[in-house]
Amino acid sequence: MHDSLSDKLTQLEQKFAAMGQDMSAYLEGLLQADYLTYWDYIHLDTLLSLQNPKTAYPDELIFVTYHQITELYFKLILHEIEQIADAAPLTADFFTARIQRINRYFGLLEESFGVMITGMEREQFLKFRMALLPSSGFQSVQFREIEIVSTTFPNLLIDPPARATTISEQYDAIYWKRGATELATHQKTLTLKQFDQQYSGRLIRLAEAYQPRNLNQRLLDLEQAGGATDELRSALREYDQRVNVRWKLAHLRSAVQYLQKAPDDIRATGGTNWQTYLPPAQQQRMFFPTLWPADALQTWGKHLH
Repeated sequence: MHDSLSDKLTQLEQKFAAMGQDMSAYLEGLLQADYLTYWDYIHLDTLLSLQNPKTAYPDELIFVTYHQITELYFKLILHEIEQIADAAPLTADFFTARIQRINRYFGLLEESFGVMITGMEREQFLKFRMALLPSSGFQSVQFREIEIVSTTFPNLLIDPPARATTISEQYDAIYWKRGATELATHQKTLTLKQFDQQYSGRLIRLAEAYQPRNLNQRLLDLEQAGGATDELRSALREYDQRVNVRWKLAHLRSAVQYLQKAPDDIRATGGTNWQTYLPPAQQQRMFFPTLWPADALQTWGKHLH
């Protein structure tokens, strides 16, 4: 026991000496420091203070808390993708392990959507949602970041101008902008205008930075080097389905639950045309087109592959 403690002190002394630091000062700081508690580590009081409903309807607390939980999972997903993008060298085992983590996160998110689909009273939702105008889940910048870092940028575009060669020139053709246009006037909704003003520069810079290292490009590089495996390809196909089919179908089921009403559907809070924007069979987004058969788009989103 004594030898083990002595070894650790020696290693600490070497560590601090390498940084030009005095170990005894750090040990003194350790003596003065208080014990770490669970609530301090996760900032529990702060975390629980961040749910601030705008109305008195009880189910609004469910709504805001659920979306905050979702954003925390998105943060973890982006954390895993960044590790894949930065890995040098990147191995199939490392790539696969991180994608499997991401698939578990999205699996939990998909399962948790039952909270949104059946976990609130419809009457409450239709009333408190009016206090949230013009905000919309459409404005989740982390989900847009996940899309951008997952695939080659042209895979997210609809009919980009032929003369548009840079990402900044192509950005207006990104598919999600068509989901936030007024159906009658074809003008940008306030939701989209707000989003563009807040995030367009950030998203363009992100896409530029990930051109050589997005997930699709990292796959293609690994394929070219002969390092890809069937396990990796399978994990990436699952990821493609989870993000571009399963996640969007869960959103669609929620929209149908709360917003579908004969003879005219209820408008989304941000004015997004959810009827055409959410169905994956209409969007047909694919992150990894080389992993799918040529006819996959014909049935994309109509059933799970």
